[in-house]
Amino acid sequence: MNPSFQTLQEIIQGRRTTKPPKMNGRFIPDEQIHAILDLADWAPTHGHTEPWRFVVYAREKVQEFCQSHAELYKTHTPADSFKDTTYEKLLHMGNRASHVIVAYMHRGDLPKIPALEEIAATSCAIQNLLLGATALGIATYWGSGGMAYKPAMKEFLHLREEDTVLGVLYLGYAEGPVLSAGKRVVPLAEKVRWM
Repeated sequence: MNPSFQTLQEIIQGRRTTKPPKMNGRFIPDEQIHAILDLADWAPTHGHTEPWRFVVYAREKVQEFCQSHAELYKTHTPADSFKDTTYEKLLHMGNRASHVIVAYMHRGDLPKIPALEEIAATSCAIQNLLLGATALGIATYWGSGGMAYKPAMKEFLHLREEDTVLGVLYLGYAEGPVLSAGKRVVPLAEKVRWM
């Protein structure tokens, strides 16, 4: 088989989620973050709208983001739904992460392109970023909890109503191999129909 395909196959099949508490606090060089953001920028895009956007928090800004995220949760959650454990989790989620990146879809100016396609393109950009991180030995976690999908997060980031947050990415290094055994629950044969 082609060596380039084999390398790509190993990276894709080897990508794993690493929860932020399993990260070790070591900083990722900013040039590596720039490199994986450059990979994200090569996602497919209908009409060249390039809807992916990233807000990058590094070093002390990681803790500032986590503090703000926890406070958003506290401020915008009804008292009967508020959980101290969720607040503490959001507050400390980035304690051992090097960078936090909020990924969102910036709705383009071509109304004929459905928002779904813009979300899909942004998701492809995120996947490119995650695969690039895997190739560099960087651990990643794509989080969607807390306030990620709530209007308060949009307001915090100064986004427009038509924009959509797709997640909070935590990046760092982990001790030992990041890879764990992968699995797929549904066999590929059940997901594909050849005509």
